Amino acid sequence: MLKIMKIALAAVLILLVITTFNIIYFGESSKPEKSDCIIVLGCQVYGKTPSPFLVWRTEHALKLYRDGYGKYIIVSGGKGPGEEISEAEAMRRYLLSKGVDDGKILVEDMSGSTMANLINSQAVMREKRLETAIIVSNKYHLKRASLMAKQQGIKSSFSGVFVKPYKRHEFIGYVREVPALVKYYIIKGYSKFF
Repeated sequence: MLKIMKIALAAVLILLVITTFNIIYFGESSKPEKSDCIIVLGCQVYGKTPSPFLVWRTEHALKLYRDGYGKYIIVSGGKGPGEEISEAEAMRRYLLSKGVDDGKILVEDMSGSTMANLINSQAVMREKRLETAIIVSNKYHLKRASLMAKQQGIKSSFSGVFVKPYKRHEFIGYVREVPALVKYYIIKGYSKFF
Protein backbone atom coordinates (compact mmCIF):
# COMPACT_ATOMS: atom_id res chain seq x y z
CA MET A 1 0.00 0.00 0.00
CA LEU A 2 2.84 2.38 0.89
CA LYS A 3 4.49 1.65 -2.47
CA ILE A 4 1.28 2.48 -4.33
CA MET A 5 0.99 5.75 -2.43
CA LYS A 6 4.59 6.65 -3.31
CA ILE A 7 3.96 5.90 -6.97
CA ALA A 8 0.76 7.97 -6.93
CA LEU A 9 2.56 10.88 -5.24
CA ALA A 10 5.39 10.68 -7.76
CA ALA A 11 2.87 10.69 -10.61
CA VAL A 12 1.14 13.77 -9.19
CA LEU A 13 4.46 15.58 -8.78
CA ILE A 14 5.45 14.76 -12.36
CA LEU A 15 2.07 16.01 -13.57
CA LEU A 16 2.53 19.30 -11.68
CA VAL A 17 6.07 19.76 -13.01
CA ILE A 18 4.95 19.15 -16.61
CA THR A 19 1.99 21.50 -16.21
CA THR A 20 4.15 24.22 -14.67
CA PHE A 21 6.66 23.86 -17.51
CA ASN A 22 3.86 24.14 -20.07
CA ILE A 23 2.53 27.33 -18.48
CA ILE A 24 5.94 29.01 -18.28
CA TYR A 25 7.17 27.87 -21.69
CA PHE A 26 4.01 28.89 -23.53
CA GLY A 27 3.92 32.31 -21.85
CA GLU A 28 7.57 33.01 -22.63
CA SER A 29 7.62 31.64 -26.18
CA SER A 30 4.34 33.07 -27.52
CA LYS A 31 4.75 35.66 -30.27
CA PRO A 32 2.04 37.83 -31.79
CA GLU A 33 1.21 37.54 -35.48
CA LYS A 34 -0.42 40.29 -37.51
CA SER A 35 -4.16 39.81 -37.15
CA ASP A 36 -7.51 41.44 -37.72
CA CYS A 37 -7.89 42.33 -34.05
CA ILE A 38 -6.36 42.22 -30.59
CA ILE A 39 -8.44 40.73 -27.76
CA VAL A 40 -7.57 41.94 -24.25
CA LEU A 41 -8.82 39.57 -21.57
CA GLY A 42 -10.35 41.29 -18.55
CA CYS A 43 -8.92 41.65 -15.07
CA GLN A 44 -9.97 43.37 -11.87
CA VAL A 45 -11.12 46.98 -11.68
CA TYR A 46 -11.00 48.88 -8.38
CA GLY A 47 -14.21 50.88 -8.52
CA LYS A 48 -13.57 52.69 -11.80
CA THR A 49 -9.77 52.32 -11.76
CA PRO A 50 -8.18 49.46 -13.70
CA SER A 51 -5.87 47.25 -11.63
CA PRO A 52 -2.14 47.27 -12.51
CA PHE A 53 -2.54 43.91 -14.29
CA LEU A 54 -5.36 45.34 -16.42
CA VAL A 55 -3.35 48.49 -17.19
CA TRP A 56 -0.36 46.42 -18.33
CA ARG A 57 -2.54 44.19 -20.50
CA THR A 58 -4.24 47.21 -22.07
CA GLU A 59 -0.97 49.06 -22.56
CA HIS A 60 0.50 45.98 -24.24
CA ALA A 61 -2.49 45.73 -26.58
CA LEU A 62 -2.09 49.43 -27.36
CA LYS A 63 1.56 48.90 -28.32
CA LEU A 64 0.62 45.99 -30.59
CA TYR A 65 -2.12 48.13 -32.16
CA ARG A 66 0.25 51.05 -32.76
CA ASP A 67 2.83 48.67 -34.22
CA GLY A 68 0.25 47.55 -36.78
CA TYR A 69 -0.49 44.10 -35.40
CA GLY A 70 -4.27 44.58 -35.41
CA LYS A 71 -6.90 46.90 -36.86
CA TYR A 72 -9.20 46.75 -33.83
CA ILE A 73 -8.88 46.19 -30.09
CA ILE A 74 -11.59 44.10 -28.46
CA VAL A 75 -11.76 44.90 -24.74
CA SER A 76 -13.37 41.97 -22.95
CA GLY A 77 -14.72 41.73 -19.43
CA GLY A 78 -17.92 42.24 -17.48
CA LYS A 79 -18.53 43.95 -14.15
CA GLY A 80 -17.56 41.93 -11.07
CA PRO A 81 -17.97 42.46 -7.32
CA GLY A 82 -16.59 45.81 -6.16
CA GLU A 83 -16.41 47.13 -9.73
CA GLU A 84 -18.44 50.24 -10.56
CA ILE A 85 -17.88 49.81 -14.28
CA SER A 86 -17.12 46.79 -16.42
CA GLU A 87 -13.55 45.73 -17.06
CA ALA A 88 -14.17 46.37 -20.76
CA GLU A 89 -15.34 49.92 -20.07
CA ALA A 90 -12.28 50.60 -17.88
CA MET A 91 -10.06 49.47 -20.76
CA ARG A 92 -12.04 51.50 -23.29
CA ARG A 93 -11.62 54.67 -21.20
CA TYR A 94 -7.91 53.98 -20.83
CA LEU A 95 -7.45 53.54 -24.57
CA LEU A 96 -9.46 56.68 -25.31
CA SER A 97 -7.24 58.64 -22.91
CA LYS A 98 -4.26 57.41 -24.99
CA GLY A 99 -5.77 58.76 -28.19
CA VAL A 100 -7.23 55.59 -29.72
CA ASP A 101 -10.16 56.22 -32.07
CA ASP A 102 -13.38 55.05 -30.38
CA GLY A 103 -14.36 53.30 -33.61
CA LYS A 104 -11.34 51.03 -33.29
CA ILE A 105 -12.33 49.85 -29.80
CA LEU A 106 -14.87 47.03 -29.71
CA VAL A 107 -16.51 46.40 -26.35
CA GLU A 108 -17.50 43.01 -24.93
CA ASP A 109 -18.77 43.71 -21.42
CA MET A 110 -20.86 40.68 -20.49
CA SER A 111 -18.31 38.00 -19.61
CA GLY A 112 -17.25 36.81 -16.19
CA SER A 113 -14.68 34.15 -17.05
CA THR A 114 -11.90 33.47 -19.55
CA MET A 115 -14.07 31.11 -21.56
CA ALA A 116 -16.88 33.69 -21.66
CA ASN A 117 -14.32 36.36 -22.69
CA LEU A 118 -13.39 34.25 -25.70
CA ILE A 119 -16.89 33.13 -26.66
CA ASN A 120 -18.28 36.66 -26.47
CA SER A 121 -15.25 38.20 -28.20
CA GLN A 122 -15.61 35.67 -30.98
CA ALA A 123 -19.22 36.85 -31.44
CA VAL A 124 -17.91 40.43 -31.79
CA MET A 125 -15.37 39.19 -34.34
CA ARG A 126 -18.08 37.49 -36.39
CA GLU A 127 -20.24 40.61 -36.31
CA LYS A 128 -17.32 42.67 -37.68
CA ARG A 129 -16.15 39.86 -40.01
CA LEU A 130 -12.79 39.59 -38.30
CA GLU A 131 -11.08 36.25 -38.76
CA THR A 132 -7.86 36.35 -36.73
CA ALA A 133 -6.88 37.66 -33.30
CA ILE A 134 -3.99 38.22 -30.94
CA ILE A 135 -5.04 37.33 -27.41
CA VAL A 136 -3.41 39.41 -24.68
CA SER A 137 -3.21 38.52 -20.99
CA ASN A 138 -0.60 37.87 -18.33
CA LYS A 139 1.96 35.28 -19.44
CA TYR A 140 0.84 32.74 -16.83
CA HIS A 141 -2.68 32.86 -18.26
CA LEU A 142 -1.87 32.30 -21.93
CA LYS A 143 -1.58 28.50 -22.04
CA ARG A 144 -5.07 27.91 -20.68
CA ALA A 145 -6.44 30.73 -22.83
CA SER A 146 -4.84 29.11 -25.89
CA LEU A 147 -6.60 25.80 -25.20
CA MET A 148 -9.92 27.57 -24.78
CA ALA A 149 -9.40 29.60 -27.97
CA LYS A 150 -8.58 26.42 -29.87
CA GLN A 151 -11.69 24.76 -28.44
CA GLN A 152 -13.78 27.67 -29.77
CA GLY A 153 -12.07 27.62 -33.16
CA ILE A 154 -10.56 31.10 -32.83
CA LYS A 155 -7.59 31.57 -35.17
CA SER A 156 -5.21 33.27 -32.77
CA SER A 157 -1.71 34.03 -31.65
CA PHE A 158 -0.81 35.12 -28.13
CA SER A 159 1.18 37.85 -26.41
CA GLY A 160 1.61 38.21 -22.67
CA VAL A 161 2.78 40.61 -20.01
CA PHE A 162 4.72 40.12 -16.80
CA VAL A 163 3.99 42.96 -14.37
CA LYS A 164 7.44 43.50 -12.88
CA PRO A 165 6.41 45.85 -10.04
CA TYR A 166 4.03 43.14 -8.80
CA LYS A 167 6.26 40.05 -8.97
CA ARG A 168 4.66 38.50 -5.88
CA HIS A 169 1.21 38.76 -7.47
CA GLU A 170 2.60 37.28 -10.69
CA PHE A 171 4.08 34.36 -8.72
CA ILE A 172 0.70 33.78 -7.06
CA GLY A 173 -0.86 33.83 -10.53
CA TYR A 174 1.49 31.08 -11.70
CA VAL A 175 0.76 29.00 -8.59
CA ARG A 176 -3.01 29.34 -9.05
CA GLU A 177 -2.79 28.60 -12.74
CA VAL A 178 -1.30 25.12 -12.24
CA PRO A 179 -4.42 23.54 -10.65
CA ALA A 180 -6.65 25.57 -12.99
CA LEU A 181 -4.89 24.09 -16.02
CA VAL A 182 -4.88 20.56 -14.55
CA LYS A 183 -8.63 20.91 -13.95
CA TYR A 184 -9.11 22.06 -17.54
CA TYR A 185 -7.14 19.08 -18.87
CA ILE A 186 -9.18 16.67 -16.73
CA ILE A 187 -12.54 18.18 -17.69
CA LYS A 188 -11.69 18.23 -21.40
CA GLY A 189 -10.04 14.81 -21.30
CA TYR A 190 -6.72 15.86 -22.78
CA SER A 191 -4.38 12.91 -23.03
CA LYS A 192 -1.26 14.95 -23.74
CA PHE A 193 0.05 18.19 -22.35
CA PHE A 194 2.12 19.45 -25.30
